[in-house]
Amino acid sequence: MKNAVSRFFFITFLALALSCLMSGCSNTNDYEVYGAIHGCVTDYETGAPLDNATITLSPSGLSKQTDAAGYFEFKNLEPMQYTLTVQKQGYQPNRKTVTTMSGEDFQTDVQLKPIPEN
Repeated sequence: MKNAVSRFFFITFLALALSCLMSGCSNTNDYEVYGAIHGCVTDYETGAPLDNATITLSPSGLSKQTDAAGYFEFKNLEPMQYTLTVQKQGYQPNRKTVTTMSGEDFQTDVQLKPIPEN
C-alpha cells in the first residue's frame, strides 16, 4: 500500500513538473510576425470618402475595394516594402510606398484628384 501511495505522488509530481515546463515553452505563433496596412481614400478637393476605389498591393498582387467610408485594410502581410496603387473611375491614380514591420499596423491615407473635365 505504501508503494502505491508513493508511486501515485511521484507520478502526480512528474505530471505537474512536465506541465509547468511545457507552459513555459514559447511558440513562434505566440508572437506577431505579420504587419497590416490600413487607411482611407478621399477626394482631394472635397475630402469626401471614396467608396469602391481599388487598392492594389505590389508585389503581393492583393487587391481590395474601399467600403462606404473609404476605408481599406490589408492584414497578415510579410514585413517588407509595398507599393499601393489606388484607382477609381473619374480620378487620377495615386501610388504610395509603405514599409510594414512585424506586429505593427501602418496607417496611410490616400487622396485622389478628380480628372478634369474637357
